[in-house]
Amino acid sequence: MSPVIPFRRRSRYPRVPFALGVLAAIALGAAAIAAWMIWQCSSVSPSGQIIEVIDGDTVRFDGAVYRLVGFDTPERGDKARCDDERRRADAATTRLRALIAGGDARLGRVACACRPGQEGTRYCNYGRLCGSLSIGGRDVGQILISEGLAHPYICGATNCPQRRPWCDGR
Repeated sequence: MSPVIPFRRRSRYPRVPFALGVLAAIALGAAAIAAWMIWQCSSVSPSGQIIEVIDGDTVRFDGAVYRLVGFDTPERGDKARCDDERRRADAATTRLRALIAGGDARLGRVACACRPGQEGTRYCNYGRLCGSLSIGGRDVGQILISEGLAHPYICGATNCPQRRPWCDGR
């Protein structure tokens, strides 16, 4: 008599455990990338709050967006008028991130150059608050200006001057 070989039924979904493992690895990878990106673009202030860099002269702190006063950096993305402005904007943004990541960042709210009652609205500074940021006691605007990444930009009591162009001949 020949030996009996037990019949083992094949699973309907033989690759489900493998697929679940791949999905878990993707989710962990995405979480690690997101954490790294947050770490790259923000810093913790002495009060324990995170200062997130939006661009070379704009940060987010404690849920509010602040336009840093006293200087102007080039525009990013679609707002840039030329490729050179876009490159300079990226350099200013990267430098501001590096300065903040260096530690001892202090952001203080200051009055915006708006008409009375309009500060913090879309009619004044695109809804952003105004702030002054220092790193180790040095104003970041002065640092960026000295490095050629920003222009001085001093507003009056209720209005600001026209921005200087960053593109030659435009």
